[in-house]
Amino acid sequence: MGGRLARVARTWLVVLGVALGGAALPASPAAAHNSLTGSVPKDGARVASAPKQIELRFLATPDPSAIKITVAGPDGVPASGGEPTISGKRVSVPFTPGPAGEYTVAYQVASADGHQASGKVTFTLTTGAATATPSADAPPTTVPPTSPAAEPTSAPTADATSSASLEPAASRSADDGGAGLWWAIGAVVVLGALGGGLLLRRRSARRG
Repeated sequence: MGGRLARVARTWLVVLGVALGGAALPASPAAAHNSLTGSVPKDGARVASAPKQIELRFLATPDPSAIKITVAGPDGVPASGGEPTISGKRVSVPFTPGPAGEYTVAYQVASADGHQASGKVTFTLTTGAATATPSADAPPTTVPPTSPAAEPTSAPTADATSSASLEPAASRSADDGGAGLWWAIGAVVVLGALGGGLLLRRRSARRG
């Protein structure tokens, strides 16, 4: 009986020693390193309605100073609308949807031991971002009427031209007639004086 109890006691001591030894060992690298546990949208998902943001969930809280997330759409066009935000073990980044196609979310975070963990998540957007189209109820655009061209001024009539051309001529005729009359009177006076002088000379010659 005593031998049996001794064997049982030794067995329990071995089990206790293994348990204590395991507890004393350092944490495994898997427990120290960070890793991705999930995402929204899920990796490989197909979504018809574009989310406002993309969320990544990690095993441990990422270091805010050592996290990098990029989102790229078809043809590598950037589709991230801002800086990532951290809430516990979750990291969110605004999403700017573009055309339909596959989108890739690449991440890089730091673990508690300083180890860098990186990877990517892909999802497919089946409906592209809507483009602005004119509404059917919108009033049609109207083109402002052009101002009518100024009507050309009427050409002077023949009567106006005649009167304009005749009035200066009549004035010139009147002026010319008045000047000629004075010249005629002056000529008559001169001729009369000459005639009177000749007549006086003849009378003087006869008397002498």
